Amino acid sequence: MPLVDWYLRHSVTMWLLLQSFVLMTFCFHPATTFPKGCYHAEEDGYKTFRCSKAQLTEVPKDIPNDTNKLYLDFNQIAFLPVDAFRNLPVLLELDLSHNAIVRIESGAFRGLSEHLHSLDLSSNKLVSVNKDVFSNLKAKVNLSSNPWLCDCRLQELIRTVDLVAGSSGSIVCDSSTKEEHIGKPFLQVVTDMDFCSVYKKTTDIAMLVTMFGWFAMVISYLVYYVRQNQEDARRHLEYLKSLPSKQRKSEESSTISTVV
Repeated sequence: MPLVDWYLRHSVTMWLLLQSFVLMTFCFHPATTFPKGCYHAEEDGYKTFRCSKAQLTEVPKDIPNDTNKLYLDFNQIAFLPVDAFRNLPVLLELDLSHNAIVRIESGAFRGLSEHLHSLDLSSNKLVSVNKDVFSNLKAKVNLSSNPWLCDCRLQELIRTVDLVAGSSGSIVCDSSTKEEHIGKPFLQVVTDMDFCSVYKKTTDIAMLVTMFGWFAMVISYLVYYVRQNQEDARRHLEYLKSLPSKQRKSEESSTISTVV
């Protein structure tokens, strides 16, 4: 009996320990999926996911879908693919500042149009972005401190997005078709120059040049064709003149009889 009691006591203890281990595994499993340097917390009543200075090179894939504020600033993210944040339906703030973003695909922010009210893309490496990237977004956007190419594409982008107040002065021309624009705020440059009208004029001129080129080719071909026919006719006349008179008359008479 003492042996049976000892066995039962230890069996119950082992069973309780096993259950505790299983419960701990399920409870802590989600946390272990987060990248190193990332954590999930509640701040001022908002569910926040912070990955600041976590040495990330891409957007994490296991972000809790109830996140309200997402901080991915001070990392090495270079590219935002399609649907990068699609599973975050209640996201309010997205901080992507101080990364190395050079390209954003259209549809990268798909699914965020309803709730997102703040998007920070400042201090990245953006040179040119299609305006469609921000289609349907209602968020205030910070595009400052990027090496922008000042052209029609940037002009259309600025017209599309709702910029964060006070950030427009830091959208500076890092490159431009005109050297005097470099280093100046884009909104200052665009007051004196409409990039899109210049682009349209350049396109129209290019089309005219192309059309003129084709027209010149057609005319050249026609001139060549006429001259070639004239040369053939001249050679035929010379051939007829070179024939003996009798043969020429017989050929002429045979030609006449054939015609009759």
